Amino acid sequence: MKVMKQEYIDGIYAGWLGKIIGIRLGAPVEGWSYEQIRDIYGAPDGYPVEYRDFAADDDSNGPLFFLRALEDSKKKDQMEAQDVAEALLNYAPFEHGFFWWGGYGVSTEHTAYLNLKNGIEAPGSGSVEQNGSCTAEQIGGQIFIDTWGLVTPGNPDLAAKLAEKAASVTHGGNGVYGGIFVAVCISYAFTEKDIHKIIEKGLSYLPADCEYTRVVRAVMEYHEAHPGKENWESCYRFVFENYGYSKYPGVCHIMPNIAVMILSLLYGEGDFDDTLNICNRCGWDTDCNAGNVAVIMGVRGGLAAIDYNKWRKPINDFLVCSSVVGSLNIMDIPYGASYIAKLACILSGEELPEPFNQIVRERIDCCHFEYPGSTHAIRVRTEHLHTSEYYPSLEYELQNTAESAATGKRSLKVTVNRMQPGENILIYKKTYYRPKDFHDSRYDPAFSPLVYPGQVLHGSAMVPDYGQNVGLSLYVREMHTGVTYQGSVVYPPKGKWITMEYQIPALTGALIDEIGFCVHVGGERDGGRSVPILIDDLYADGKPDYTIEMEKEEEEVWTLVHREITQFTKLKGLLYLEEGQLHLSACDFAEIYTGRYDWKNYRAVFNITPLTGEHHMVNVRVQGASRSYAVALLPNQKAALLKNENGYQVLAECSFQWTAGREYQIEAEVKGNWLRAKIDGQEILSCQDPENPYLEGSIGISTQKGSHCCCRRIAIS
Repeated sequence: MKVMKQEYIDGIYAGWLGKIIGIRLGAPVEGWSYEQIRDIYGAPDGYPVEYRDFAADDDSNGPLFFLRALEDSKKKDQMEAQDVAEALLNYAPFEHGFFWWGGYGVSTEHTAYLNLKNGIEAPGSGSVEQNGSCTAEQIGGQIFIDTWGLVTPGNPDLAAKLAEKAASVTHGGNGVYGGIFVAVCISYAFTEKDIHKIIEKGLSYLPADCEYTRVVRAVMEYHEAHPGKENWESCYRFVFENYGYSKYPGVCHIMPNIAVMILSLLYGEGDFDDTLNICNRCGWDTDCNAGNVAVIMGVRGGLAAIDYNKWRKPINDFLVCSSVVGSLNIMDIPYGASYIAKLACILSGEELPEPFNQIVRERIDCCHFEYPGSTHAIRVRTEHLHTSEYYPSLEYELQNTAESAATGKRSLKVTVNRMQPGENILIYKKTYYRPKDFHDSRYDPAFSPLVYPGQVLHGSAMVPDYGQNVGLSLYVREMHTGVTYQGSVVYPPKGKWITMEYQIPALTGALIDEIGFCVHVGGERDGGRSVPILIDDLYADGKPDYTIEMEKEEEEVWTLVHREITQFTKLKGLLYLEEGQLHLSACDFAEIYTGRYDWKNYRAVFNITPLTGEHHMVNVRVQGASRSYAVALLPNQKAALLKNENGYQVLAECSFQWTAGREYQIEAEVKGNWLRAKIDGQEILSCQDPENPYLEGSIGISTQKGSHCCCRRIAIS
């Protein structure tokens, strides 16, 4: 099979990295005017705000999760608009998080979502005919489209085709044209570096007489008459007076913002920094515009165009999202790039070159460091055992290096200064996040852990020849207690890679929020020393063995209106803790989820008490809001196995005498396409799902028709 070009893989990473850079650059001044930015920040060159950790954003949520329609539908280049619509319904929480839920007829995406929920299929859901031109031609068709260009490197025809399908789910008219234009520019930038030719290529797929084309050409003509970076502000004044917000209806129309994007692409003259800074200084929808522009410039210029210390180091490859699938909300930028590259190969009929092929097939969320400069959001802290010599400012450096690697070509060098014998260095990846970790509550993220008790932790490390004698072990941290669990300490010879494994013990009521390496510093006491370590291939696999004890879970308060329960993400409903029980209810339906998105064969045991109503369910193989299995207590003293395929359908049912107010132990087992259900130890149902079975997914609890239940405990094995 033909192998994908390495430069395409590098371009996908650079483009996706650029997207996150642009979002973070523009987020602090989103919605500001040119004058406000000028008066507060002057001429900002780089990030206006140093975020602690940047919370989820709609501009990255949409591109990542709408793209999953390619994998979910299995239709490849024959994907239809309704397939993207199904992804929207499946991965977006109901009217919270993910994107702006501004109301029907106000927020374009909210309008389309409610159209879809009520049976108006795509592309009608986003069309001008259904929603009017004002709603249909807001900016979203443009800002959520980047990945359709990244997934079609050097194939603008396919980029245009897929982008048109994707954008039409939520938009119409010029809103769809914007999606096509941006996706084509990104795809074409893999093979063409001339900015004017990239823009012309994008326009070649649009009607010559549409408003979108007219605005783009007007800015191009102004630039031709007034070239030179020093004239960008006069071009902005031209855009403001002729195509500004006052000229178009709605909250955030696409036209003023594409004018600013074209302005920055032209006056940036091919320089990544100048292009992004000009785009941001213009104001309006800054994170959207800078995000789109940064993808084009990232693909066009590659990683060499993106200054590491200025743009990449503050991000540290970190990204979180706010879909309804909590374990997919913790991802780093290399994961997103690898997922896009995987789908790009499916579309092109190619294979990824090694080691990416093995990484994507076997452990896509591994910390492998094969993308130049990547860090996988690795963090460092130290345990200073000699408190009198505690240094308040930790000095360390992360450096992606080709010096040596356990596998592949690259690894991460971690150097920590001023360490004393008996002290420990913890080099780790966060596998769960809490509100205190973030700068804000942007787009309401919520999480389920990435790693669980019972799994096996893997990692490789090397002490370089010029390093210190140290001991190494793998460790995990349990969040509720703060206790760390460690494997055996190994004292490796210098200059040789060692590969370690650690069986995480089965734990009751546990939540793993860190995995990593513990470096045990040895030697004689002195004035402090630098300790360099190379790490590679950090990941966990194997099956979980643990329980969730609701009495140990906590309410997480992000804001007054954004509250979560640890480990769980919510589709919809009232969710709270009371007297050691997790309660779930709604006026219509309610669903919550936890666990990893890729669990395959397992047994889940729920201690559930139905309280009011007659529809109480526990879910397994949850793949989102629209796809799962359930064991249900139903009206007329029935129990059933259900399949959620855009609505619950009965696979098998039986009589079962159940009573409100009594706790039941409901056990659901999934193996291959077989499902079995037990209640209080007695098998009541089993069946096969012969048609399109769900073969992996997380777990959950749900109610229907105004029911209310509570759960005391969940055991997974």
